[in-house]
Amino acid sequence: ARMGRTLVELFYDVVSPYSWLGFEVLCRYQHIWNIDLRFRPAFLGGIMQATGNKPPAMLPKRGEYMLKDMKRMAKYYQVPLQISDDFQRLLGTPSLAAMRFITAVDMTQPQYVEPLSREFWIRFWSQHEDISQSENILSVARQVGLSSELTQKLLEMISSPAVKNRLKETTEEALKYGAFGMPAVVAHFNGEPHLFFGSDRLELLGSVIGK
Repeated sequence: ARMGRTLVELFYDVVSPYSWLGFEVLCRYQHIWNIDLRFRPAFLGGIMQATGNKPPAMLPKRGEYMLKDMKRMAKYYQVPLQISDDFQRLLGTPSLAAMRFITAVDMTQPQYVEPLSREFWIRFWSQHEDISQSENILSVARQVGLSSELTQKLLEMISSPAVKNRLKETTEEALKYGAFGMPAVVAHFNGEPHLFFGSDRLELLGSVIGK
């Protein structure tokens, strides 16, 4: 991190609605809090598997609460998150292809990672599109201004060992910090990493880094 600035890493997966909320809040606060925000696209499925965690909505009562909670949070943070009542179905959507695509972009065109991730969340959580389909990935890339030639190259990269390994390594790094779900936010302050889980711990993050 630059002098006097705190490095904050955001480990996220676009299949996670709370990651979207955390992402938008950190994007808004990065200049106010004087942090260097580093996007770390990772794979939630890998984290859940490695830690034995289960989606919270698998517990019916918690699923009911989550539905209300996300609607409240979306309104509070003014994020266009449109939760449908069958969001259980959405949670079963595989995000591996999308996260590999974002990883490929992070490796080659990092300036597109923020708008691209946001567009994936919008497609998935606001428009309920299947982001595991190549044509939808192409459409997301077009929307953020990536040329069709470049997009084609990036799509080919999805199946390359370099991209697969990078996503796997980032996911393993999140696990090393103690992540068990998403978003996992890691602030590097006073020479040590501080892990915060979820989008509702960001005032604590501010407090720890002295903001």
